[in-house]
Amino acid sequence: MKVDGQDKVISRIAAAIGGPARVRILYSLLDGHARTSTELAAVANVTPSTTSVHLNRLKTERLVKVVVQGKHRYYSLNGSDVANALEALSLIAGDSKKEFVPTTPTRLILARTCYDHLAGKLGVALFSHFAELGWFAKRAGKECELSVSGSKGFTNLGIDLPQTRATRRRFAYECLDWSERKPHLAGALGAALLSVALKKKWIEQDLDSRALEVTNSGRRDLAARFGIKF
Repeated sequence: MKVDGQDKVISRIAAAIGGPARVRILYSLLDGHARTSTELAAVANVTPSTTSVHLNRLKTERLVKVVVQGKHRYYSLNGSDVANALEALSLIAGDSKKEFVPTTPTRLILARTCYDHLAGKLGVALFSHFAELGWFAKRAGKECELSVSGSKGFTNLGIDLPQTRATRRRFAYECLDWSERKPHLAGALGAALLSVALKKKWIEQDLDSRALEVTNSGRRDLAARFGIKF
């Protein structure tokens, strides 16, 4: 059977992801931070020249994008769809037929970034609490629509909903958490929630990894506002 069209594109993208060095490069970018080819060479454990070849292939398949700033070129994932695909592959890599036991590094279990939104126990706990509060009027498939109380609730948290809806991306949807196997909030609203959590100093971001540290004041505020205790 002749393979063409979308089948051919999917096959090409899968092959691009498939190399071990390219996998290490892609997953290192899941924290949302852009990195230079020199930094990615260290992550991939290959020479700079080989890294350049890998990055060109990933760029060709639109898995990464590059921004030139002065003499440096910074690489990052080409959007949340790529990040979601990588997270999904992490789920597939864990044998779903076996009893689930998290293998996520300890420092990533409580809170971490999933591209540009909150993940880990904190992200899942917030999503679950929002659902219990009735902040989602409808959850069709993975898409989430806000109720009147939800719109008021997110606004009270400091999120500008009209501005968030105006971005050229999906507004709000469920993202299955890699370590918890339960959904957390993704999309433009999820990104806005992460920004609020950082601004309110509920969490502090580790610049060298996806890890997020829940601050002491954050623990108190999360417990008072949402009954979430860690």
